[in-house]
Amino acid sequence: MGMTMTQKILAQHAGLHEVKAGQLIEANLDLVLGNDVTTPVAINEFQKIGFKEVFDQEKVVIVPDHFAPNKDIKAAEQCKKIREFAREKQIKNYFEVGQMGIEHALLPEKGLVVAGNAVIGADSHTCTYGALGAFATGVGSTDMAAAMATGKAWFKVPSGIKFVLKNRLQGYASGKDVILHIIGMIGVDGALYKSMEFVGEGVASLSMDARFTIANMAIEAGAKNGIFPVDDKTIEYMEKHSKKEYQIFTADEDAIYDEVYEIDLAKIRPTVAFPHLPENTKTIDEIKEKEIKIDQVVIGSCTNGRMEDLRIAHDIIKGHHVHPDVRVIILPGTQKIYLQAIAEGIIQDLVEAGCAVSTPTCGPCLGGHMGILAKGERAVSTTNRNFVGRMGHTESEVYLASPAVAAASSLTGYITNPEKLEVK
Repeated sequence: MGMTMTQKILAQHAGLHEVKAGQLIEANLDLVLGNDVTTPVAINEFQKIGFKEVFDQEKVVIVPDHFAPNKDIKAAEQCKKIREFAREKQIKNYFEVGQMGIEHALLPEKGLVVAGNAVIGADSHTCTYGALGAFATGVGSTDMAAAMATGKAWFKVPSGIKFVLKNRLQGYASGKDVILHIIGMIGVDGALYKSMEFVGEGVASLSMDARFTIANMAIEAGAKNGIFPVDDKTIEYMEKHSKKEYQIFTADEDAIYDEVYEIDLAKIRPTVAFPHLPENTKTIDEIKEKEIKIDQVVIGSCTNGRMEDLRIAHDIIKGHHVHPDVRVIILPGTQKIYLQAIAEGIIQDLVEAGCAVSTPTCGPCLGGHMGILAKGERAVSTTNRNFVGRMGHTESEVYLASPAVAAASSLTGYITNPEKLEVK
């Protein structure tokens, strides 16, 4: 019986010749990740069980990015706890404020994840690394605690859904629009505990930044992970960023999938997820002009805080000024991205246009800091979730969109089609 990409990676890491959907396995891990919200809980469990050392000082990664730089006393205490743990256990990949970035933008950039790896993270968007041809999934803090000590984790092998991508994106359509289209099509539980595998000739036309965005939001369809095949773009990215050896896994021709969908990239339109679920999507063509008045725009996060995202936003905003009724917050994904944006003149142009630019942080995405919404306020955000109260007050609203739609909307004060943008 053939195996999917995900199943082949899990089989190898479990020391088995093959695995089947539904099978329980114990797999060796290449990386264990935590942040300032989840790691303190994991440390408590680690100590409660009586573990003394981490399994590998180079394979445990801790990034304080959610409430850091510290937003309040509680956040300061959490960050202190993980900082002291990292020092005590001599964890090599602890990234302090000033060196850190949003974890899922930072780890690929640092070359810590490559194709064929098995990675868990105590953060649901760990699935981002599937863009590199790795198996990566989010877990709870207790699983993180055990994995830090043993380097292993239990999994139920997921079945797969194949998404065959053809043609190429047109105009302002982006990776964000692809994944919002898919989630709108199958629903937030349409891939529950399954592997979303993105294949087809259309993959080659997608940039690595677009693939990271698509894999990042696999969890919003309920998936265990999202994964792309390794091609020349993947190899170029890995060889630029990492010295680690990678391994390429391809799905067998007779691999079994629960469903197969064909996605014509040329037909994807800029898409917006209305409150309060990522599946509640409409294309930009279905939204009437000046239908949705907004108060805030957020461009950043582990979904859309990369260079490609900032460049797109910059191309639309530069030379204009943001609408006087709109607050615009820009969050570069990492310090390196921040510096590159400075070097390209992007940051200066955005600041002159009236945007606020933050140090890398998850910030408002999870209702943390740097842009909390008040009662009745609406935001267009390039983040990944728009649940009730996700970004602030339970009576606020979050509209998920691409950097292009977010940037265009920042200039008009309404959700706006970037293709029809008219700014006086």
